[in-house]
Amino acid sequence: MKDLSPTPDRPNHLPAALTVPVEDFCDHLSTLRRSPHTIRGYRADLIDLMAHAHTHGDDTLPTIGTSQVRTWLADTRLAGASPATMQRRWSAARVFFRWAVDEGLIDADPSASLSSATVPKRLPATLGVEQARHILDDAVTHARGDESPRGARDAAILEVLYGTGLRVAELCGLDVDDVDHSRQTVRVTGKGNKERTVPIGLPALHAVDEWLSRRPEWVGPTSQRALFLGTRGGRIDQRVVRRIVHTHLRAEPDSPDLGPHGLRHAMATHLLEGGADLRTVQDILGHESLATTQIYTHVSTQRLRTAFRQAHPRA
Repeated sequence: MKDLSPTPDRPNHLPAALTVPVEDFCDHLSTLRRSPHTIRGYRADLIDLMAHAHTHGDDTLPTIGTSQVRTWLADTRLAGASPATMQRRWSAARVFFRWAVDEGLIDADPSASLSSATVPKRLPATLGVEQARHILDDAVTHARGDESPRGARDAAILEVLYGTGLRVAELCGLDVDDVDHSRQTVRVTGKGNKERTVPIGLPALHAVDEWLSRRPEWVGPTSQRALFLGTRGGRIDQRVVRRIVHTHLRAEPDSPDLGPHGLRHAMATHLLEGGADLRTVQDILGHESLATTQIYTHVSTQRLRTAFRQAHPRA
């Protein structure tokens, strides 16, 4: 099966008339502060589209027609692509050609008449409130069993992720000064460099205090003001955080294999089940659209239905 994952490699055999517009488009995305991950994905998909067009005789952007974009997407599907991959590639082509029209590089958008692939909605795996409390308590106890600074750091990471619902990149970007103990809040820099203030509970604050008492043992020339450090003293890497969460939660027999985003899902779901309104949860999570937050209402509804079927005599 063909590997359809995005790769940043630039093929040398493509004419500049096809590759330069892609590079200019990626520069445009950078000015819009799109994430490097998004830009890499779009760039890889578009280079693949240009290679497909070149193979079929198109050496300039204006010569690429709807049929070429359609056959490129069809080849992607025949190669075994998932609906999510199809959606990503359609989106890359759609946004690129709209930009090209706006820039005067082409007269018409060849992807305009093509419909997107439908990505089935999947409810995120999550934890029940009591299950989360039990698993997190045991995981934190296990982390603190390591008497080195690592134990205090890992415990604080677990508590902060569940206590605030931060994305893993947001947690890694925290500085010491971002934690306001008096107000029990954390200043977070989210997507698009947008700042928001998130409440943080006492268990997470206490865990952060324990880590801060050990943090000087790892401080080095590259530490600066980073809240969470790696063993070499630099700001902690996202891969390390994911490994910490997987390692400690996997050690619990009743725990699903959740990563940092699983703790974020659990926190959001439990807030809604506890009576928080959707708009508040949206602000805490840093979602641009309320529709993104609404998936957690689906999780809560599904749990209610399951409980109803199990408990009601006439369900």
